[in-house]
Amino acid sequence: MTTLINTDLVLLDADLGTDTTSVIRHLAELVAKTGRAAEVEGLFADALAREQKTATGVPGGIAIPHCRSEAVLEPTLAMARLAPAVDFGAKDGPADIVFFIAAPAGADNAHLKLLSKLARSLIKKDFTAALRAAKTPAEIVALVDGALADKPQPAATATAAAPVGSGESSVGGPGVVGHRGAGGVPNAGEVGQTSAPKRLVAVTACPTGIAHTYMAADSLVLAAQEAGVDLQVETQGSGAVTPLDPAVIAAADAVIFAVDVDVRGKERFAGKPVVNAPVKRGIDEPAKMIQEALAAADDPHAHRVPHFGAEETAEHNAEVSSEHLGTKIKKVLLTGVSYMIPFVAGGGLLIALGFLLAGYSIALGTTADDILGNNTLLNLPDGNLALYLGAVAFKIGGLSMGFLVPALAGYIAFGIADRPGIAPGFTAGAVAVFMGAGFLGGLVGGILAGLAAYWIGSWKVPRWLRGLMPVVIIPLLGSIIASGAMLLFLGGPIAALTNGLNHWLTGMSGASAVVLGIILGLMMCFDLGGPVNKVAYAFAVAGLGAGTAVNQAPWQIMATVMAAGMVPPLAMALATVIDKKRFSLAERENGKAAWLLGASFITEGAIPFAAADPLRVIPSMMLGGAVTGAMTMAFHVTSQAPHGGIFVFFAIGSVGMFILSILVGTVIGGFSVVALKRWAVRKPVDTVAPQQLVAQNS
Repeated sequence: MTTLINTDLVLLDADLGTDTTSVIRHLAELVAKTGRAAEVEGLFADALAREQKTATGVPGGIAIPHCRSEAVLEPTLAMARLAPAVDFGAKDGPADIVFFIAAPAGADNAHLKLLSKLARSLIKKDFTAALRAAKTPAEIVALVDGALADKPQPAATATAAAPVGSGESSVGGPGVVGHRGAGGVPNAGEVGQTSAPKRLVAVTACPTGIAHTYMAADSLVLAAQEAGVDLQVETQGSGAVTPLDPAVIAAADAVIFAVDVDVRGKERFAGKPVVNAPVKRGIDEPAKMIQEALAAADDPHAHRVPHFGAEETAEHNAEVSSEHLGTKIKKVLLTGVSYMIPFVAGGGLLIALGFLLAGYSIALGTTADDILGNNTLLNLPDGNLALYLGAVAFKIGGLSMGFLVPALAGYIAFGIADRPGIAPGFTAGAVAVFMGAGFLGGLVGGILAGLAAYWIGSWKVPRWLRGLMPVVIIPLLGSIIASGAMLLFLGGPIAALTNGLNHWLTGMSGASAVVLGIILGLMMCFDLGGPVNKVAYAFAVAGLGAGTAVNQAPWQIMATVMAAGMVPPLAMALATVIDKKRFSLAERENGKAAWLLGASFITEGAIPFAAADPLRVIPSMMLGGAVTGAMTMAFHVTSQAPHGGIFVFFAIGSVGMFILSILVGTVIGGFSVVALKRWAVRKPVDTVAPQQLVAQNS
């Protein structure tokens, strides 16, 4: 315990600046100065990135900036009592007490438990009062050591206005915090009137899983105690998690999710009235959340956790009801694309392997079918094992690629209506293939199927019919509605549009093809694996199967998309080599991995760099990607594989120009980002010295 903090890590009544960035930088410098971090910049960048996700100010004038970082050498607490106080985003005003929690990226459970225990102590008024009254760093260290000591904490005392009861708090293991409420003991003036307390369960979780997770849990427990409510909380933090007892969940009247990440095992709470909120609200407004949960328990129309079992109804009370329409649409489409990609990647690589083994003639007419129909391993075609295995690979790949549009449509519908939408979506996608409507038809069919399944699932039906809804009624009616609309009304026009688009792209040559390459390159590098990137990629793979030796335009588009998508991670890896001091230790480590990620066509390898410095990284990557896209189209580079990067060289036409295009874009992107980091700095303001700003931005 004593190794987490010492007097060198305590600053009393210190002026660390007027904003969170300045305070976090000073504390990161303090941690590094004491030898507990390898370098300042990496720790500062990781802590600031965490702060930008969710403000770390909590009620009572407290702030707990924290992070896990590769730069941290050992778990550390740094504390500052600020003068003046600084706004860390708490509703009740600025913070004068700041605890900076720095954990190594691979911190063990024992240390994480100690760090979470400190976070829990910060919601106790007597502890924070003692911190404000301390006169020396040694007193602060003693207080923190006492908070971290493995001693049972006294139960919180109910206020005079709260119900009188046992008020007994309990800890049910590393992941479960519990409280048994008033037990029906009457308040003054209510003698003879007793009632059993409501029972609630809750889950708390934050991205880092160190501080907010546990502070929210304890705040909710204390609020439940004061309200006379029986509450059990499951903390899904970075350490070991002890799940709530199924019997406790079954007996609960409602559930609270105070989370910033997905709840693990959400299906355990299916059917329960639910209150959803960010984890910080569990700290800021725990009493309100308790009251909202109690109200939901008594409201038959309250939002409930969706059912996941086939025997239950297909209701889908959207937890993202407060999201903008654009955000919902993006999530749905990305769900379809993400589930589609494995079909395409595996199938495309198998087709490419078939070409490698059997030659391009395997794709002509029914060659592969004829070989497989008339031959076996014991009866090889002309004794040619490679030809036979090539036909096998080509056929399996072709069948896998055949799922492209149905999988896209099926999982778009899944994103809208959950599991009941899958069957209508796949059926609508198959109809889109039959109609020749292709990728666009899959999009439209999937959306129609999802909306139809969602609407049918919202019907109020007798209890005896509920079990049939997700397995019979919804697939039947959803398929009729979505597929019927595609066959009768929408499939033909969408097929005509798709054919027109394909003919236009096929006819592109010269300057127009180069322009298309620039556009695709920009799209691949704009959000580094996000929705714009996925649109460009899905557009390329959707047409891959239409490529032939005569019509190579779809293969050229695929090569352009793959080459441009390889540039960002490779360019950032190069940049970390060109000018190491411009990057934190964590970024330099990411740069080493980015070489392989880029070579494998995993554009997301550049995301850590873009997240830390988007205004300089993303424009540089777009410039490099645009040049690569233009070059691949100008040199007529082709790819018959939808993924794999340089490792599917055998499926690349003009592989030398493919590699050259990537190298040129990588060099341009890498040198551009270094140049921007050196010279594109923010203008200094009066409150900060110019040389300090240059250092921060470099």
